[in-house]
Amino acid sequence: MQIDELRDFCMEKKGVTEHFPFDKVTLVFKVMGKMFALVGLDSWEQGVQKINLKCDPEWAEELRGEHEGVNSGWHMNKRLWNTVTVNDSDVSDTLLIKLINHSYDLVVEGLTKKLREALNHSSK
Repeated sequence: MQIDELRDFCMEKKGVTEHFPFDKVTLVFKVMGKMFALVGLDSWEQGVQKINLKCDPEWAEELRGEHEGVNSGWHMNKRLWNTVTVNDSDVSDTLLIKLINHSYDLVVEGLTKKLREALNHSSK
């Protein structure tokens, strides 16, 4: 998956915005102000294509055991976040999409009732 495809996929989700809160190269996707995906654009352009995604802790451990391309989240809570290598790994685009959707859904589930209601009534 190319970076523009990944960006488009994330941005098509309801309530998603993109930000650079840490520096000029770390693209962060948020739903209703809460992070669900982070991408280092500088390393991506250099061929090291990775994305940090939130994950259910039990599934995160399982994924790490099954896929060399899934590791504990770099600079993140290792229990709740995975760093997924996109290129030259055993992570297919199908699995990557599933993991992005899972991360988004987890964050939405954790939103307050008020924020979930606002999300449900938003146009995108």
